[in-house]
Amino acid sequence: MIELNQVSKAFEQEKAVDGVTMHIHKGSIYGLLGSNGAGKTSLLKIIAGIYRQDRGTVRIDGAEIYENLDLKGRTIFMADAPTFFPQSTITHMAAFYRSVYPRWSDERFEQLASVFKLDVKRKLHRMSKGMRRQAAVWLGLSCMPEILLMDEPIDGLDPVMRQQIKNLLFQESAERQVTIIISSHNLREIEDLCDHVAIMHKGKIIVQKDLDDLKADTHKIQVAFRHPDHAGLLKEHIHILHEEKRGSVSLYIVKGHREDVTAQFRLHDPYLLDVLPLTLEEIFIYEMEGAGYDIQPIVL
Repeated sequence: MIELNQVSKAFEQEKAVDGVTMHIHKGSIYGLLGSNGAGKTSLLKIIAGIYRQDRGTVRIDGAEIYENLDLKGRTIFMADAPTFFPQSTITHMAAFYRSVYPRWSDERFEQLASVFKLDVKRKLHRMSKGMRRQAAVWLGLSCMPEILLMDEPIDGLDPVMRQQIKNLLFQESAERQVTIIISSHNLREIEDLCDHVAIMHKGKIIVQKDLDDLKADTHKIQVAFRHPDHAGLLKEHIHILHEEKRGSVSLYIVKGHREDVTAQFRLHDPYLLDVLPLTLEEIFIYEMEGAGYDIQPIVL
């Protein structure tokens, strides 16, 4: 269990993380979403014990991780831009990881060689961005972590390798109960991977829910009212994130129980009423709009 309680972190005058409280269960795959500069990477580094929070507490299995060698030996943080020693190869880096992480497994390293198929003797700085990303995942998983923190883990990878890594993460979570937190701008991948998501904005968590519950609680409604006044009456009874009008048809993004929401629309006996499916990307856009993020009108 990872528990954060009112965690804050500032750099000079900039507050990167502002009063974040989170509870992440063991073995879950947790998606961390947010705008650029929302504080996602800073939060991951706090959970990893790289940064020390200014206020609040960060506990993993009841213990603080900052300067806790035992917990850090069970935790892997994968940065969005993997860094390796100059002139090093995968073999060199494997030797380093083996010396630092007590749970390192040579057997696991050899097993994963069939997945990544990289030349272990080739200099890492001569590899492409995607190949360096693969090397970082290969080395990280070979450490047999209990907690895996990944910042944009599939950025720069081709579709086949993205699927391979997703399968590996599912396997780690299901078979070894590894707790995985993923920060990503690729919401389609997050939607495929994660069972729980949080959305950050300006250092704060504005939404934190089970993914299925989040989808069940947000709806896209297409409606044609019999009278223009009916649209105004709805706002007193429904939490509307976004609305658009296209001729006689209006489109609403609303929050609430589906039955309650549709019942409010049906009170006005509209000509047309449809509940349309929403993607995580659409939910993210409209949650951010509701939080004050400047979003230009889009076509759905």
